[in-house]
Amino acid sequence: MTFSLYTASIPVFKQILNSLLVILDKAETHATEKKIDQQALLQFRLFPDMLPFARQVQIATDFAKGAGARLSGQDVPAYEDTEKTFAELKLRIEKTLEFLASVPQAAIEGSEARAITTGSGEKTKHFTGQTYLLHYALPHFFFHATTAYDILRHNGLEIGKKDFIGSY
Repeated sequence: MTFSLYTASIPVFKQILNSLLVILDKAETHATEKKIDQQALLQFRLFPDMLPFARQVQIATDFAKGAGARLSGQDVPAYEDTEKTFAELKLRIEKTLEFLASVPQAAIEGSEARAITTGSGEKTKHFTGQTYLLHYALPHFFFHATTAYDILRHNGLEIGKKDFIGSY
């Protein structure tokens, strides 16, 4: 059986990002009902040296769009990281989903050996496509998506594993 880099990437990113959209709707409703300032949730950190919720969402989308672009041989779309509301974060996720939907499956299939470089200077990393996806992009994506989920759960949002996993 052939391993499909496309199947292991784009549909997985879409699944979790769509779940995150639903969770953001629930978070917005939760904040309104409980009279919680949205900024308190958006800027909440699990620990002082960790990034806040909004940044976790931004980074998760960065890894999703970055993987889609790099694996398909495209330039990575640039986002400005200026989102300050749940609505703006949802737009960012939707923009990422639109980009991922535009990535042709044929452009990713066969990219297992494609040379991929990330970072610059001392932070430069070199990968093959398969190593990049399985050992770098997916783990980072899931770390940040999970941390965003955990921040909201920690703050009383009634969500569970089914909310995180979503539809597949």
